[in-house]
Amino acid sequence: MKGCLNLLNQFSQMKIKFLLIILILGLQLIGYGEEKYHRALFFERVDEQSVQCRLCPRNCLIPEGRYGFCRARKNIGGVLYAMGYGNPCAVAVDPIEKKPLFHYLCGSKAFSIASAGCNLRCLFCQNWQISQFSPEETKNIPLSPNQVVQLAKQKGCPVIAYTYSEPISFYEYMLDTAKIARSAGIKNIMHTAGYINQEPLEQILPFIDAANVDLKGISKEYYKNVCGGTLDDVLRTLMIMKKYKIWIEITNLVVPGYNDSDADIKQLCDWIKNNLGPDTPVHFSRFGPMYKLAHLTATPYATLEKAYKIAKKSGLKYVYIGNVYGNLYESTFCPKCGKIIVKRRGYEIVENNIKKGKCTFCGTKIAGVWE
Repeated sequence: MKGCLNLLNQFSQMKIKFLLIILILGLQLIGYGEEKYHRALFFERVDEQSVQCRLCPRNCLIPEGRYGFCRARKNIGGVLYAMGYGNPCAVAVDPIEKKPLFHYLCGSKAFSIASAGCNLRCLFCQNWQISQFSPEETKNIPLSPNQVVQLAKQKGCPVIAYTYSEPISFYEYMLDTAKIARSAGIKNIMHTAGYINQEPLEQILPFIDAANVDLKGISKEYYKNVCGGTLDDVLRTLMIMKKYKIWIEITNLVVPGYNDSDADIKQLCDWIKNNLGPDTPVHFSRFGPMYKLAHLTATPYATLEKAYKIAKKSGLKYVYIGNVYGNLYESTFCPKCGKIIVKRRGYEIVENNIKKGKCTFCGTKIAGVWE
């Protein structure tokens, strides 16, 4: 009898231990799913193991324990999690000109954040050290959306910039931060490739004030073979941004032998003028040998100057050459009197002759958001 009682006692203790293990594991799983990682938006469960992400045009079908193409969204137990949420790998205070935004709050400071990941695979990527890795592979700084906004205030930044990698890959983090920033009177800007589905785009745009969009080329083949994306989806994004009255500037990285022909540049400029308007600033940026195109030479300045002239001849009013320090065309010229109204040296504003949105020399209204 005593032996039976001992066995029952041991069994009860084992049962209690087993239940404690289950409880601990359960708490760990809760921490893993709901506390450590943030549940993603825009996905649906396909079966017990797989989910389908609906954030971008890839619409990735993601098996259990795997990432989507962007490396920033992971299926854990049949739920999609945004791995970069609250885990920026880059935090800095930048001149807004670095985004680049030349016609939006000129000369102001932008509190800039990025989490790792990107839903494109550009062969020329200039930030591949963070864009082509997952948030679990980078050194991160834990910052909640509230903390980002508080730091922006402390640093005297009127703007928060979602930048460096691809903000679409940390969409939920950007969205929550932007909402809090808007309530705090801080503006939100994004530098993006614009490769996103319509529904998530339209959900975030009410909280975005300005965007620089990388229109990488105007050829479907170029987007497919060099960037790993689709041109039409990016053009759709630009049209939707225009509809929502987001201030838009365009960056085109001019890659020698890939997208630098006169015909390509003319077609690009014509599309911008006809669809976004002649007041849309366009930045032709110099390519530097990088990532999988490290064997190429940097873009000749003559090619950039040619692009500038084609753009101006096409009717675009505000055209810039970027990544060439000290060049004449990093400054803003009045489209009427032709005088320099914002003189720049790199990201530094040397002289500003815009008052209340107008050229101080001739009174012409200059497109942009200046105050």
